[in-house]
Amino acid sequence: MKYIEQQRLKALSLVGSMFKDPCGGRFLGKEREFVLKNGRLNLHHSIAVAAEAYFKKHRIGFWHSYKGGPSGHLLSSQVACINHLFFARLHSNVATAILQGIDGSVSSAVAFADDGYVDFELIGKANYLGEKEHTRGAKSTSIDAVMVGKMQDGTNKVFFIEWKYTESYTSLNKADGTSGATRVKTYSKLLSAPDCPLIANDVKALFIEPYYQLMRQTLLAYEMVKALELGATDYMHIHAIPTANKELKGVKTSASLPGTDLDSAWKGVLKQPEKYLAIDPESFLAPAKQYGEAKELLDYLQKRYWQ
Repeated sequence: MKYIEQQRLKALSLVGSMFKDPCGGRFLGKEREFVLKNGRLNLHHSIAVAAEAYFKKHRIGFWHSYKGGPSGHLLSSQVACINHLFFARLHSNVATAILQGIDGSVSSAVAFADDGYVDFELIGKANYLGEKEHTRGAKSTSIDAVMVGKMQDGTNKVFFIEWKYTESYTSLNKADGTSGATRVKTYSKLLSAPDCPLIANDVKALFIEPYYQLMRQTLLAYEMVKALELGATDYMHIHAIPTANKELKGVKTSASLPGTDLDSAWKGVLKQPEKYLAIDPESFLAPAKQYGEAKELLDYLQKRYWQ
């Protein structure tokens, strides 16, 4: 059984006890058994109100939202990202521990302008990639979540976090056709630049998901650091993917790339492969277990996503 089917069955088994919602909510124009009618119940109760307020304040849309609030889709990766990381946004000790688990040279997490320690759907202050639109969370390259660490040497390092849940991809090439030619033209200048962080020998090979997304995010991270945005002089690109999602982790969709799976293929086109890390969400949040205030949320994540 595919991972997405396993997770759908598990989510449905929790509807009565965890969500207390009859389901049958609307998704893509139809009522679905795996969609909650009340999308707020898709977020852990300790963060739901604050998360909705944050997205509204920053004018960020919830993906596939029916009534403007969080999606009721039980397998939403955006909802999964918020459930995992919004708590860390509110707690500096938890945010610091998570970053130190990734990089032992982190001294402390750095707060953003609104005093939170995680920002969601970041696109950068400038349109670094030259995209047609520059809208946070829609129609332009964005990062699911971003954290900043103050390093022991006093510099800032930005951590870009792309969150996956049940996703898998085909070998459809987004460089094909008229729209594809426009996409190639948009990113070709950065991909051909001498300081490009990617080894772009076969440009079209980078336009197949999930590499197309990783390519754009890598370029964005590199350009933001060049501009010293967030005071950062270095970056790390984190890919949070459940280990059990073999349909994503174990498949290389772009045949022209090196390697045999997602991890090796992507690292094979990075000039600095150490700047990319694929990690299981449970392992990512493991450092938070030392803090008692995180126990309720971690128990929820364990029951809903990890076990």
